[in-house]
Amino acid sequence: MAERPARETEFEALFAAALRTVTRPEPTRLHLVLANAYRDTARELAGRERECCSFFVFSFASHDDGLHLDVTVPARHTPILDELAGRAASALAKG
Repeated sequence: MAERPARETEFEALFAAALRTVTRPEPTRLHLVLANAYRDTARELAGRERECCSFFVFSFASHDDGLHLDVTVPARHTPILDELAGRAASALAKG
């Protein structure tokens, strides 16, 4: 669990550098659009997060406007997704 604070910091850094938009289409799904240049970083970080917390589902799709990342969790884990959404929104606000 010692790696969790490090990953939280890495997500914050990714959001600060690459996040273009964040929406919450459903309580259990977070939709992010990141700069395409951060594709490998985002995929690697998501992979490590999934190893730790297998309830996360990360889906990636590349589009002209950026890398679309959907993060989905089961309903009982929405508080954790709320936290991630808050970090993303905070990064956009600091923009």
